[in-house]
Amino acid sequence: MSIFEILMLVCFGAAWPFSIVRSYRSRMTGGKSLPFLYIVLIGYLAGIFHKLFFNRDPVIFLYGLNGMMVATDILLYHRNRRLERQALAG
Repeated sequence: MSIFEILMLVCFGAAWPFSIVRSYRSRMTGGKSLPFLYIVLIGYLAGIFHKLFFNRDPVIFLYGLNGMMVATDILLYHRNRRLERQALAG
């Protein structure tokens, strides 16, 4: 377990709640990149798999927490995209 790895995950993780709240409130996809969100999610999943197979320690919790926040932002992106399409159609 590295203090630097923990610090990195805490710092990155601190930004996701703000992004989620912004996505939820704005109901718009502007400023979001779906490919970027999926790339970040894949990165967190890779961190989880590394921890599971090579270096099992409690830091895996931070990877999982961050991954869940990114997944939430992805779901909100899809919801907002649907809302935007509905607004254009009607």
